[in-house]
Amino acid sequence: QNCFVCGESGATITCQGTDCDRSFHFPCAVEGECVTQYLSQYSSFCPEHRPEQQVEAAPEEDTTCPICLEPVGDRKSYGTPVSRSLRASHLHLVFLLQGQAACAGIFCFQCPLCRNRETFLAEMLLVGIRVPIR
Repeated sequence: QNCFVCGESGATITCQGTDCDRSFHFPCAVEGECVTQYLSQYSSFCPEHRPEQQVEAAPEEDTTCPICLEPVGDRKSYGTPVSRSLRASHLHLVFLLQGQAACAGIFCFQCPLCRNRETFLAEMLLVGIRVPIR
């Protein structure tokens, strides 16, 4: 299979979307804005079929990430999931939250601002944050 992100052969991950035949390499998934859910059964989705958070609030024009204080843009996107427990606080996905999840593990991973665990964990698993069990 050819990777729809880089075009090279050897892509082994296939989108789980209905009637979708897109394949990609695992390292290309982040670049291609694909989502891999690390639940009991791993599921991967291309950008067209990835699960979206059901939130109405888009970030305001000058919104910054509450963790690193960098601007997050003025629209909802793959890179800025919303923490429902924070009532529309937008957080950076790939580097900040994934790094925090890898260090904390499933029993300590929590919202960095309000420290909510249950709701925050469920939302982050939906958008593809891998939280190791330790």
